[in-house]
Amino acid sequence: MPSAVRALLAGLIGLVLMIGAPALAADEYHWVQYGQDGTAEARALVGASECPAMDVDGRRVAMAERAAPTADFPLRVCAAPLPAGARTASLGGNALALPVADPQRILVIGDTGCRIQGTFVQLCDEPAAWPYPVLAAEAARLKPDLIIHVGDYHYRETACPAGKAGCAGSPFGYDWAPWQADFFAPSGALLGAAPWIFVRGNHEECTRAGTGWSRMLDPGPLPAGTGCIGEDPPYRIALGGLDLVVLDVAVADQAKEAPAQVAAYRGVFATAAGLARAKPTWLLLHRPVWGVVEVVGEGSAAKVIGDNKTLAPAAHGAIPANVTLMLSGHIHTFEALSYAADLPPQLVVGLGGTYLDGKIPADPTGLVVGGVRIARGTTQGGFGFLLLERQPDGVWAGTLYDPAGATAGRCRLAGRDLDCHR
Repeated sequence: MPSAVRALLAGLIGLVLMIGAPALAADEYHWVQYGQDGTAEARALVGASECPAMDVDGRRVAMAERAAPTADFPLRVCAAPLPAGARTASLGGNALALPVADPQRILVIGDTGCRIQGTFVQLCDEPAAWPYPVLAAEAARLKPDLIIHVGDYHYRETACPAGKAGCAGSPFGYDWAPWQADFFAPSGALLGAAPWIFVRGNHEECTRAGTGWSRMLDPGPLPAGTGCIGEDPPYRIALGGLDLVVLDVAVADQAKEAPAQVAAYRGVFATAAGLARAKPTWLLLHRPVWGVVEVVGEGSAAKVIGDNKTLAPAAHGAIPANVTLMLSGHIHTFEALSYAADLPPQLVVGLGGTYLDGKIPADPTGLVVGGVRIARGTTQGGFGFLLLERQPDGVWAGTLYDPAGATAGRCRLAGRDLDCHR
C-alpha cells in the first residue's frame, strides 16, 4: 500500500476514534506526568463507569484503572503510558501534551493552594489574596516544554471562619472537593500545557492530603488496597542534556535531628547520588536543606532559622559534583542561594499562591544557616512563578514573573554559578 494511502487511512481512523470518543465533562481532568521509570504517562479523572481510551497516532490505546471511585473521591483515576516517539495523542477530543526529549523551557511553580488552617486564613475568592488561578493562566501562555511543581498543592484543611466573606463556603478537609478547589480547577489550561513533574510536599504526607496525592498524582504505581503511599524512592528523569532526580522528603523533621530519620535520609541521598550520572543534574526536593526563613536576634546572638535538621546531616558529603542545582519549595517566597561550601546552589520557588512568609531578609548574603555560609543570595517577596530557558551556550536563563505575567526578576545558572537579581 502506498505511504500516502496509509497516511490517509490512519488519519481517517483517528478521526473516527475522536468522533466516537466521549468528550470529557467540565469537572473531569486529564494531564501528562513523568513516572518513577522516567517515562511519560497520561492520567485522567473521569466520572464514567470505565476508563476511556486515548487516540495515539491514529490508534486506540486503552487506559487502565489506577483507582476506583470512593465516597470521598468520586472520580475514577485512569492511567496509561505514552508510547515513546508518539507524534499525536488525545483523550476525548482533547490534545495531550507530549514530552519534549530535550526541554528548553522549564516552568517551576510551588506551594499553590489557598491556605485555610486554623488562624491562617486566605481569602480564596479574591485574586489579590490567592492569585493561583490567574498565575496558572499566565504561565500557560508561556508555552513551556515541561512543568515542575515543587510540592504543596492542598491547603484547605479547616473550615473558613464565620464572617470571612472571601472564603465563605470553601470546601475543606482531605477529600476530593478541596483538592479540586485548590489544584485541579484553578490549574485550568496549565494542566494540559506540558508534561508535569510532581514533587511531593509535606501537605501531601499520609497524615494530611496523602490519600489524594497517592490516588491522583504520585509518580509510582498504586498497589491494590493502598490508601496512602508512605514514601516514594528517588527516581531519575533523563531529559537530553539534563537529568532530574526527584526525592520524596515530605516527612523530614525540620525542627530537630531525629537519628532514625537522618539514617533513612542518608540512604535516600546515597540512592540519589547513584542516580546522578555524569551529565548535569538537578535535585528536586520539596524541603530545602539550607534555606532561610527568618533571622532571630541581632548581632553575634542572631540565629538563622531555615536549615532542615534532618536533611542537613543526611546530605552532608553526599551530593555529587555534577549536581548543579537544588530546586525546592516549602518556604513561601523566592530564594536564590549560593553557598561558600562545595554545594550546588538552591532555588526556592514557593510563591505560587499560598500564604506568603513575611520575615525573610531581602539580602541573605553572609548569613550562616545550619553551619553553611551563604556566599551570595537574594530573596523576593510577592507571588509568582519561574521560567528557566536554556541558552545556546548551555547556560540557563531564569525569569521570575508575577501573577499577571510581568517580569519581577532574572537569574543566570552556569554550572553551579547562580546569579539572581530583582
